[in-house]
Amino acid sequence: MTDSVFLYSIAVFAASFVIAMISMIINQRLLNQEQVLEWRREINLWNEEKKRSEKLGDKKLLAKLKRREKRILQIQSRMLKKQMIILFLNMALFWGIWQILVFYLGNKPVAYLPFCIPFISGTSQYTLNLFYWYIVCSLMSTIIASRILRVPLTSSLPEK
Repeated sequence: MTDSVFLYSIAVFAASFVIAMISMIINQRLLNQEQVLEWRREINLWNEEKKRSEKLGDKKLLAKLKRREKRILQIQSRMLKKQMIILFLNMALFWGIWQILVFYLGNKPVAYLPFCIPFISGTSQYTLNLFYWYIVCSLMSTIIASRILRVPLTSSLPEK
């Protein structure tokens, strides 16, 4: 029994690591990060100018910004389209692997805990089921995959 739980826990971690790696590779291949940062800068600048002009009541600047609004909407549309494609690919990947894990592991204990966690621990007080163990593995494997691929976990704008 101990060997099988150990193998189950390793299999779940391996599956979560594969999902994290493939997800990050899909993200890198389909999104040009420099272009996205440039678009975000442009959108943020436009939004700041719009708020400032509305606050000041500058009709001339508002008219100028209104002419640029079409471009901003097109940029937002392109970004959303790419992000939705990536989301659907990642969800399909996750759904496929998750179905395999549920089929083989179901309600079996897949990890042992050194202590009891109320409401989370399984039938035996020191076990975790697939759902909770996958969450733990997913967090760990995402961090490891981001370090391996040198991908930042947050996409923030660089300082001006």
